[in-house]
Amino acid sequence: MSRFRYYLRTRYNECDAQKVVFNSRYGEYTDVAAAEFFRALGYEKEMQTGELDYQLVKQTTEWRAPARYDQVLEISVSTRHLGTTSFALATEFRIAGEERVIVNVETVYVHVDHHTLQKSPLPGPLRAALERGAENVTIDHAAYLA
Repeated sequence: MSRFRYYLRTRYNECDAQKVVFNSRYGEYTDVAAAEFFRALGYEKEMQTGELDYQLVKQTTEWRAPARYDQVLEISVSTRHLGTTSFALATEFRIAGEERVIVNVETVYVHVDHHTLQKSPLPGPLRAALERGAENVTIDHAAYLA
């Protein structure tokens, strides 16, 4: 499968005394992976200037297995649903090098006007980019593939 991939190494402060990643960290990891996904879609400038703005309205996480200290996570992001003003991203977590999904996260966002913060329709180019996705793009902040 040619999915968008983001590699992240878990850090000591993200884990509990048993060296298992705290459950709350997956929300943070999902947020970072979504930002990298938008960068891969070509929206880096718009994210920096605030022209692309969206707000999280719902996030559902399903844990299947733990990640531990110093493991590299492969995080995949894809578009699950497109509405008029909202979109949903599916995020899958794997231990790098394994195919088994250890955590699934579905996040629903609402696109908002960056001045008024009122919801606004997804612009055509953004909708097209989300439909296209970022297959075959890999961001490796863990130096896993080096």
